[in-house]
Amino acid sequence: MSWTMPPEWAPQDWLWIGFPHDAEEWPEVLGRAQEQIAAFANAVAESGQAVRLLVRDTANEARARSLGSAAVTLERRTYGDVWLRDTGPLVLSDGAGGRRAGRFGFNGWGGRYLMEGDQTIGAELARDAGLAVETADWILEGGAIDGDGTGLVVTTEQCLLNPNRNPQLSREDIEHRLRRDIGFERVLWLGDGLLNDHTDGHVDNLARFVGPNRLALPRATGADDPNAAIYADAKQRAEAAGVEVVEIPSPGLVTRGDFVEPASYANFAITTNLVVVPTFGSPFDDDGVAAVAALFPDRATIGLSADALLAGGGGFHCASQQMPAASG
Repeated sequence: MSWTMPPEWAPQDWLWIGFPHDAEEWPEVLGRAQEQIAAFANAVAESGQAVRLLVRDTANEARARSLGSAAVTLERRTYGDVWLRDTGPLVLSDGAGGRRAGRFGFNGWGGRYLMEGDQTIGAELARDAGLAVETADWILEGGAIDGDGTGLVVTTEQCLLNPNRNPQLSREDIEHRLRRDIGFERVLWLGDGLLNDHTDGHVDNLARFVGPNRLALPRATGADDPNAAIYADAKQRAEAAGVEVVEIPSPGLVTRGDFVEPASYANFAITTNLVVVPTFGSPFDDDGVAAVAALFPDRATIGLSADALLAGGGGFHCASQQMPAASG
């Protein structure tokens, strides 16, 4: 029996989303980050898909309830960061109606951020959903990989080959584990992720599959785009591997004070009926949303503000994890 991870555009039963709670992670912008996550959860729920919004404590739950649609289900959980793409379960399918969860080691993105609950929330969510859990013997975050549903996965060398994750594993070892543990048969290796991405270059902020062998990549906008060389290198690598590349605009240079933010429209979340694209107050926001919408003619696409969420280190895709629908 072969277990694989369905592509994100496959039907989903529900979406888990993390609700921000830590003022130290979002100094001065926690309230706005909560509002932006609530807007994301509300939009997905009102599109007709179930949403399970994780809240940390009584105050967090009350705040989420004050912002949330009645269509959003709140779940009290112990978690640290909201980035469930990385700490939540990766749900695999056998193609005949069976599902199970894959869990991996988690070390706080290379030892940067270790918070209570982040190493256990994935297995907890999976078991409460009735899934068997298989735990692998290496470190992997879900945002570091993206699959096209045919056995092809894209990742970055900056993250998966980083010695702060699995220093004992070679490129070949990691390819073997991606095949053994998640069912990916072919790996497209890109180089670096975005400048100042504290995840060491998660691919979900750079390159996303939008169909079989079809990869969405940003193109540089403006002479001061800080990631122009990174986008060009990723495009060259993908095309050399025979992957079709479709370009979407970059937000260009997005700053917070003197800090260059790793802002990207590629951090969109695909749900059963809706695609949600993060926006940043950039002059390219409208073009970015329209470009993503053109890739998903079978569902609605909206842009939602995510600048405060980005100040905490991620976007809508990072903060969510889907439960694929059973098939067969």
